[in-house]
Amino acid sequence: MNENEQGAQEAPQPAPDDRADRADQVADTDGEQVSTGTAIEAPGVPEAAIPELVIISGMSGAGRSTAAKCLEDLGWFVVDNLPPALIPTMVELGARSQGNVARIAVVVDVRGRRFFDDLHQSLADLESRQVTRRIVFLESSDEALVRRFESVRRPHPLQGDGRIVDGIAAERELLRELRGDADLVIDTSSLNVHELRAKMDAQFAGEEEPELRATVMSFGFKYGLPVDADLVVDMRFLPNPHWVPELRPFTGVNEEVANYVFGQPGAKEFLDRYTELLQLIAAGYRREGKRYVTIAVGCTGGKHRSVAMSEKLAARIAAEGVETVVVHRDMGRE
Repeated sequence: MNENEQGAQEAPQPAPDDRADRADQVADTDGEQVSTGTAIEAPGVPEAAIPELVIISGMSGAGRSTAAKCLEDLGWFVVDNLPPALIPTMVELGARSQGNVARIAVVVDVRGRRFFDDLHQSLADLESRQVTRRIVFLESSDEALVRRFESVRRPHPLQGDGRIVDGIAAERELLRELRGDADLVIDTSSLNVHELRAKMDAQFAGEEEPELRATVMSFGFKYGLPVDADLVVDMRFLPNPHWVPELRPFTGVNEEVANYVFGQPGAKEFLDRYTELLQLIAAGYRREGKRYVTIAVGCTGGKHRSVAMSEKLAARIAAEGVETVVVHRDMGRE
């Protein structure tokens, strides 16, 4: 289990790094949009520019941060723990962005309890301004929440001098009315992080397949492995152009160096087969809700073989419709 998945089983802290563990049901909601009253007035901005708004709330430990991260990966502008009184201001700022901020998600929870009473007034204000908004409420059983908080040995933000269950009870009472107003309620008692993301995708991604972005990074093993690499491949099975005097001064982006590298036995075959493997991996990443992948391609110094292979590999990936960025970490470092 990787670090992120392990975090999905831990009780979220009062800090912004909530994690959802599991859930067994989703309330049936219609997700109706609110459109009454008068629209937000932003000078010179048409009414169509008013951003869509999602408010994410729910029980501490139920997965608010996971839900917010999912929307962020789908292209939403996400603000964590924004005081509810500032939500209309955030929407107005989005309306003035000339369409650059078309969708806003705001995480509201008991960490901002001093401002929480302002939420009802803010919701009424948004309704009067014809703002399309939805409320997503993350729910979980008492047993699941207690287990998560105990697993990370953190107090519930509302328990004070009492027990965790006292804090959970206080939070349920505080959020009771908001839960009743929610457009979508997700019970995360028996959901893992991937299942929660799948439910969010189903609600907000439409029929589009989740977008995957790739970074192809060349590097030199003598400078250390990239710490952010998801996949690592080693080009040191190919002859090193460093030992060819006329090629040594150049890099893998040079045509002569690239021709030399791909003229070696196994180079083109590796490129073809690894591209096929990446197609299989990319399909799995999409199913699991993974949006970003970093592929590290290494050679001794990160100057010739890894650079040439990274360029070709990135072109192949981009041709498959994946948004791809090439980074040569160690080129020019020698």
